[in-house]
Amino acid sequence: MGTVPVEATRSERTAGPVATVVVVVGDGDGDGDSGGTAESARAGEAPRIGEAARAGESVRFAEALWPAESSWAAGSARTARSARPTPADRSGKAPEPPPSAARRRTARAPLLVAVALLLTVVHQARPAPYGDRLAPHARVDHARATPPPSRPPLRTTGGAVEAYDAATGRARWTYAREGRRPLAVLPARGHAIALWDDGLVTDTTRHDGSAVRWHRALPGTTRWLADHGATGVLRLLGDGMLAVITPERVAAYRVADGDLRWILPARPGCRFVPARAVRHGGVLLIARPCPAEDRWTAGLVAVDDLGIVAPHRAPLGNGRRDESRGAGHPHPGKVVAPPR
Repeated sequence: MGTVPVEATRSERTAGPVATVVVVVGDGDGDGDSGGTAESARAGEAPRIGEAARAGESVRFAEALWPAESSWAAGSARTARSARPTPADRSGKAPEPPPSAARRRTARAPLLVAVALLLTVVHQARPAPYGDRLAPHARVDHARATPPPSRPPLRTTGGAVEAYDAATGRARWTYAREGRRPLAVLPARGHAIALWDDGLVTDTTRHDGSAVRWHRALPGTTRWLADHGATGVLRLLGDGMLAVITPERVAAYRVADGDLRWILPARPGCRFVPARAVRHGGVLLIARPCPAEDRWTAGLVAVDDLGIVAPHRAPLGNGRRDESRGAGHPHPGKVVAPPR
């Protein structure tokens, strides 16, 4: 009996370490046939090994060569078999899913509907921003069929801003904020601008009170408003601009959308006095006492919708982009008299 080493095939060398296959040749009688048997082993064993691998016996071959890795080979074969797609029936259509999956989808639909309804209820039940409570009370005299006025008068009634009918005195709409009190209301064309005790400025649709257009906060004014009130704080400027005057600054907002256009801060040691502001044509004169200044002109500031009045200034373009600005300021530079 003799042994002949057979070199591993090419696929075996790439798949793992090089192995030596030992083939037992002969029947043990020592008759010298080992050479022929060895030739048959070299000429025939390797092809038979390749054929067995191509025929699907790679797992058994791996068990014979590497017993420790037979479990990995078997697992790979099972994974390959399980990954095959489900064959279609004779009609060419894929098989229908099991009834249990359809039942799960049917049971899931009411749950999704319930979640959507819950989210809708939560969204509608959330509190209004800034504690707004807007209540329209539009009443039309059907006997005379007169349309409601587009500019109803405005007033403050305790804790709300109210638009009312001048003929009957009945409220058309009321606007209140939870826990807050309006200090002043300024009527404008199509707008009802109000100042509240927490330093918030709001704009409401005037003719029907259908919406609150914008909210703007005045920082650091709550205590000052409680001590001095709101006299002269809200002032209208030309071309749809609102001036809000506080001791520290004058801020101008575009009435249409509440956009902040410019800010004029008081000088160091000086303070604006809103109650001592006078309108002269298109210019608003605001008192600004300055103890350190000797000139009386230093205690007075002139502003309009473009800002502080000064010669040869450039316009700010306060109109919105979708609006065509008229020739309200053909010459933005202001000619002022020199001080005497």
